[in-house]
Amino acid sequence: MSRSKSSQRWLNEHHKDDFVRKSRLDSYRSRAVYKLAEIDRRDRLIMPNMSVVELGAAPGGWTQYVSEKLSAKGSLVAVDILQMDSVVDCNIIQGDFTELETLDLIREALNGQPADLVLSDMAPNFSGQPAVDQPRAIYLAELALDMCNELLVPGGCLLMKTFHGAGFEALMRDVRGVFNEVKTRKPEASRPRSREVYILAKNRK
Repeated sequence: MSRSKSSQRWLNEHHKDDFVRKSRLDSYRSRAVYKLAEIDRRDRLIMPNMSVVELGAAPGGWTQYVSEKLSAKGSLVAVDILQMDSVVDCNIIQGDFTELETLDLIREALNGQPADLVLSDMAPNFSGQPAVDQPRAIYLAELALDMCNELLVPGGCLLMKTFHGAGFEALMRDVRGVFNEVKTRKPEASRPRSREVYILAKNRK
C-alpha cells in the first residue's frame, strides 16, 4: 500500500530534521530527548538522588537522559504498555499504569517510597480528526496528573505533555489545584506547527 501524501511529507521532514540527526549521533532513541533536556537546563528539574517515575516511556529517549542525569545515585522507574529495550540503572515495567497490578509493581520498584518527579511525554495515536484527538490527549494528561496523587511526594514535581485546544484551560485549573507553581514550556525541539506544550508543575500541595 502506498503512503499518503501527508505521511510521505512527514517522513521527508522527519529525516531532514536536525534534532533527528542529532539524536542519531548522540545515540538517543528519539528526538524528544532534546525537549526534556532544554526544560531541564532551564528549570533545573532533574537532580542526583531523585526518585523518578516516567509514564509512557517507550521508546526510551527521555529514560536514557534521566538515567544519565541521575548517574546511578537516584531511582528511575519507566512504565509503558509497549515493550522497551533496557536502559542502564532503570527499572522498566511493561504494563498499563492505570491498572492496580502495574501500580503495585511501580510502588514495589520505588521500595514503597513516593517519587520526587513524575514525567509524561505521552500522546495518543493521532487520527487527524481534532474532535477525536484532542480529548484523547487531554485524557492522557489527566491520567498523568491522577498518578501524582498515587506516587508523588508532597513538594514533588510533574512534567507532562499535552496539547492546546479544547479542555486545555480546564486541565490547567486542575493542575493548579494540585501544585503551587505551574508553568508551560514550548521547547525548541517541539515542531513550531505542533500544538504540543509541556506543563511544568512544581511543589505538590
